[in-house]
Amino acid sequence: MLTTLLPFLGACLLIAASPGPGTMLIIRQSLRSRRAGFLTVLGNETGVFVWGVAAACGLTALLAASEVAYDVMRIVGAGVLVTFGVRALLEARRGRGRGTAMEGAEETGAPQPSEKRSGWSAYRAGLLCNLANPKAAVFAMSFLPQFVPDGVPHLPAMVVLAAIWAVFEVGYYGLYVWFVGRMRAVIARERVRRRLEQVSGGVLVALGVRMAVEG
Repeated sequence: MLTTLLPFLGACLLIAASPGPGTMLIIRQSLRSRRAGFLTVLGNETGVFVWGVAAACGLTALLAASEVAYDVMRIVGAGVLVTFGVRALLEARRGRGRGTAMEGAEETGAPQPSEKRSGWSAYRAGLLCNLANPKAAVFAMSFLPQFVPDGVPHLPAMVVLAAIWAVFEVGYYGLYVWFVGRMRAVIARERVRRRLEQVSGGVLVALGVRMAVEG
């Protein structure tokens, strides 16, 4: 099992290191707060596990075989990414003048008014971003079976691998959240925060548009 696990973890590392919609959303949410960032990670990895279980049960094969279902999901996923991106751009635009108050709250450790309400929305954003991506479903279907050892029951092995994959990425993306938190003194500045919101929002919109136009 160890001879299978080590290559699998290496592959998980390469996958996590490849930037995508989930990565950008995690970074963008981490700009709001460390809590929002971690909950977004948990939401995203819940989606990873769900797709892994679906692949183990053969459900993602149905999605891959149906061009109509795949295209519908692709358009929905594109709409989700564009929505997240536009929201980030609008928040960056509205953020003018709020930087001083936010910076003071962060320096004193006081929770921001919106932070208490953002837990579920951050988790939901990460989950939705992953589940609305048909590529994630098809990738799980093609990725996980390669690491099922010979002679091991297929279904439970793929479920276990999906759980390991999700837990590994929680730790990996948790480093992103930690790094953004360590940079809080710089990020808390209004101009820097707004610029980062603009960049992350623009990238999410671009990824959404690319998903929409891809065949």
